[in-house]
Amino acid sequence: MAFVPVGVETGWKGCNRVSGKGEWELLDPSPKDLEESVVQEERKKPVPEGNKGFPFDFGRIPYKGKRPLKDMIGSYKNRHSSGDPSAEGTSGSGGTSKPFSEMQLQLQSQQEELDRLKKDLSSQKELVRLLQQTVRSSQYDKYFTSSRLCEGIPKDTLELLHQKDDQILGLTSQLERFSLEKESLQQEVRTLKSKVGELNEQLGMLMETIQAKDEVIIKLSRQLSECEGSVASPSSAPGSPSAAPTGRDQLELDRLKDNLQGYKTQNKLLNREIFELSALRRNAERRERDLMAKYSSLEAKLCQIESKYLILLQEMKTPVCSEDQGPARDVIAQLLEDALQVESPEQPEQAFVKPHLVSEYDIYGFKTVPEDDEEEKLVAKVRALDLKTLYLTENQEVSTGVKWENYFASTMNREMMCSPELKNLIRAGIPHEHRSKVWKWCVDLHTRKFKDTTEPGYFQTLLQKALEKQNPASKQIELDLLRTLPNNKHYSCPTSEGIQKLRNVLLAFSWRNPDIGYCQGLNRLVAVALLYLEQEDAFWCLVTIVEVFMPRDYYTKTLLGSQVDQRVFRDLMSEKLPRLHAHFEQYKVDYTLITFNWFLVVFVDSVVSDILFKIWDSFLYEGPKVIFRFALALFKYKEEEILKLQDSMSIFKYLRYFTRTILDARKLISISFGDLNPFPLRQIRNRRTYHLEKVRLELTELEAIREDFLRERDTSPDKGELVSDEEEDT
Repeated sequence: MAFVPVGVETGWKGCNRVSGKGEWELLDPSPKDLEESVVQEERKKPVPEGNKGFPFDFGRIPYKGKRPLKDMIGSYKNRHSSGDPSAEGTSGSGGTSKPFSEMQLQLQSQQEELDRLKKDLSSQKELVRLLQQTVRSSQYDKYFTSSRLCEGIPKDTLELLHQKDDQILGLTSQLERFSLEKESLQQEVRTLKSKVGELNEQLGMLMETIQAKDEVIIKLSRQLSECEGSVASPSSAPGSPSAAPTGRDQLELDRLKDNLQGYKTQNKLLNREIFELSALRRNAERRERDLMAKYSSLEAKLCQIESKYLILLQEMKTPVCSEDQGPARDVIAQLLEDALQVESPEQPEQAFVKPHLVSEYDIYGFKTVPEDDEEEKLVAKVRALDLKTLYLTENQEVSTGVKWENYFASTMNREMMCSPELKNLIRAGIPHEHRSKVWKWCVDLHTRKFKDTTEPGYFQTLLQKALEKQNPASKQIELDLLRTLPNNKHYSCPTSEGIQKLRNVLLAFSWRNPDIGYCQGLNRLVAVALLYLEQEDAFWCLVTIVEVFMPRDYYTKTLLGSQVDQRVFRDLMSEKLPRLHAHFEQYKVDYTLITFNWFLVVFVDSVVSDILFKIWDSFLYEGPKVIFRFALALFKYKEEEILKLQDSMSIFKYLRYFTRTILDARKLISISFGDLNPFPLRQIRNRRTYHLEKVRLELTELEAIREDFLRERDTSPDKGELVSDEEEDT
């Protein structure tokens, strides 16, 4: 459907001029009618001076389709052979071929004609695109300037709508321009890659030629040395038979010397050509790197523009002056729905539209845009675009992948060892392709003492026992399997590949630790580990976290260790971030209700996936101290925003979601390992010991109060009226 206004003249560059009162008619015009209307409107305009602008007249521009080069050359030959009798006379009755130079000139002229046709075709395509854009903009602007829609709307509101419309059109044109630049850069990169491949092939052929020449030179040098040795040896007698062929040997020696000199000269020329080809290849590679950097920069700008475009559409969707559901709301809602679509393999590639920059899942398998809430869907896509902008911007600098490649090259003949260099590399983040290897090494490093005392196949033995015998934890494990990471495609349904692996690891661990069995939170730890490790390695990773890193009773029913860490964290907040701690105390906000889950599952489902795995990189190498560092860094990152909130309800509401708005992993890592120093592990251990005694004393007092209550209830005459909480639950 298209809205066609009555009495409206279409202007160039999307500007509409309304003559009289414009009325709207809901029509469904055919493409032919649209083309005739555009031609009639353009014929009313004065002829432009010179050659400025595009002549918008399809009738004056004949269509020139592509013809095969072979057919054009054949027609050209027939035309010239029939119109030039002198050529027939020179060719003779035998039908001999034309000279090579004449054929080359004909081929060159045909190639020039082909290039001209291609240019005409591209200009016609550009003309059609501009006409389509002009028609769309004119119809859209006519719609907003119609008298029926403008009736009852204030002037300032109408101006605001025009401004928003101009912003949308400007952003759309920028998107199209950037997509065209991106396509041209990709084409240029492909051309350069093909040229580099040809140069490499030529270089290989020249190297083979030089090697063959070197072998010939060595052979000739050996023969020359043998001849010189035979000449230098004195002859037995002047009249002896050996003196007769001396003249022939001298001639052969002179010939070999000449050949050797010629080969040396040829070798110098080949070396010069190789040097020039190497310089050309280096220049091509440097140009390719520059183009790739420019391409990444343009893609990052495109992500920023699309993010602003989404926010602008969301603002336009809200009612401005009335609550009536007008056609404008429907148009903006449709634009917003189109913009929120994610990239999928089934979508066909379209020309002259903005590219899809956000895929359905990230590299870790997490869903980037949810399907239920539209508001959350918009926020998630804006967050994904901002993340990709940061990723493209960081890739333009010195890549951490190069540093990791150099490190692995230096440790090729020896095992990885703990060192300051490795520590700094892990803190900066492990690349996706190396994370499995480094995580496995970290787990083996921390569990070596356990593995040395166990038999081979220990994990399979535990799993077999857990499957054969009755396991009290198996029921709760089955209940939590599908609730582990529902937004990750590896755990989204019962048939997902990660569900069975998750079940096996949790069952084996519950059999190894019957005191713990299973605690909610262990499933998320194992699920994250299984994204990069095999089942047995994920099992030992869980053993590392529960039995090596965390204190005793951290994952038991009382969660004693977790409560102690929250008190330690409160002390660190008052020491490292005193202003923020005082702000929380002033409004009586218990932030440990938020941070408790951070410590229990190591930030799973609390931060974006890119930051989550960088936290886990340092956590598996350095231990639990990293959790305190990043928990403090998250608060310091948003300290100023939290201090602006002046009531407890808004503070607590902000604390529930603010970690998902932090996207810059590099800045967060800099705060964690730079701004919060010094951060000794000995201080955390001492505070844990201190608070552990206090918590145990409090639990003992609570148990004594409970026993007194039960004793008083048993001795009281009206004991039937006193019921404890546990009895009430039963």
